[in-house]
Amino acid sequence: MKTTAQAAPLVVASIIGPQWRTSVLDARARSTIAEHAALIDLDRDALLPLAGSRDEASRARVLITGWGTPPLDASVLDRFPALELVAHAAGTVRGIVGEEVWARGLRVCNAADANAVSVADFTVAQIHLSLKNAWRLAAAARGTARTPERTGVRGLDGATVSLVGLGAIGRRVAERLAALDVRVIAFDPFVGDEECAALGVERVDLADAFARADVLTLHAPLTEGTRGMVGRDLLSALPDSATLINTARGGLLDHDVLSAVLADRPDLFALLDVTDPEPLPTGHPLLGLPNTFLTPHIAGSLGSEEARLGALVAGEVSRFARGLPLEHELVEDRVALSA
Repeated sequence: MKTTAQAAPLVVASIIGPQWRTSVLDARARSTIAEHAALIDLDRDALLPLAGSRDEASRARVLITGWGTPPLDASVLDRFPALELVAHAAGTVRGIVGEEVWARGLRVCNAADANAVSVADFTVAQIHLSLKNAWRLAAAARGTARTPERTGVRGLDGATVSLVGLGAIGRRVAERLAALDVRVIAFDPFVGDEECAALGVERVDLADAFARADVLTLHAPLTEGTRGMVGRDLLSALPDSATLINTARGGLLDHDVLSAVLADRPDLFALLDVTDPEPLPTGHPLLGLPNTFLTPHIAGSLGSEEARLGALVAGEVSRFARGLPLEHELVEDRVALSA
């Protein structure tokens, strides 16, 4: 790891897409960083300062990345010879942080915990609405131009909610559900019985997670091992009137298979915030099925919520500047397990 004379002022460079430059790094985040460092905004394509000199940017010991940042390959990293820390003001670092970053011994942190708050809140809201049959009743009203009959309402109390994945988001969903009268079961091969018990959830295998769910919500990472993990057998095993929620990654399931199962099982309902491909091509069957509700990847931090990401990263920059341990540092072999 590179070292820099402590007497030199800390320089922080930011490479974030222009549409998020001020919504993520808002005035409060910038004020926090300014207490400890000089912050330089860079053009994401030219990697040159929007104000200031190129020499100042080359002295950056911290690089703030986020949505719109190009991959940090050798050609990018060579522009920052003093770099020590990559602070990612978004969730997953995949597509941004690769082998070259780790090979150079750079430290990495991200704002996944801040983003997880928005996704967990969105998911729990969808669970409530699913158990009240809200989306299906709303679709019926639109299709008939009449107030629908109050039917198919399972109700929250005593329902079984199944979580596939207990990462940062899945755990927050479990914590929020703990205050409700629901049974929470979960599948995660990397989480043991003791951890599940501490979260108040019952650990089950993947087949049971589907077979017992009134509502099943996906929070697994997309890896070579999980791509397409949800196939016809699991989907067909869902109980009568169950709801599938996906706010994780579209590639976890085959959407052609999903559309076929939903067409065969009108009792099921799917709430999809992510798809594969994203967006779905015009005319895809899922876009026309009455038992499907799609949103355009809105579960994560958007609008005023984006400032949470900047606040977390600003806090990490502050801790780095003061020589304190980072609270959200990533370890290379754990990145593949994150959603």
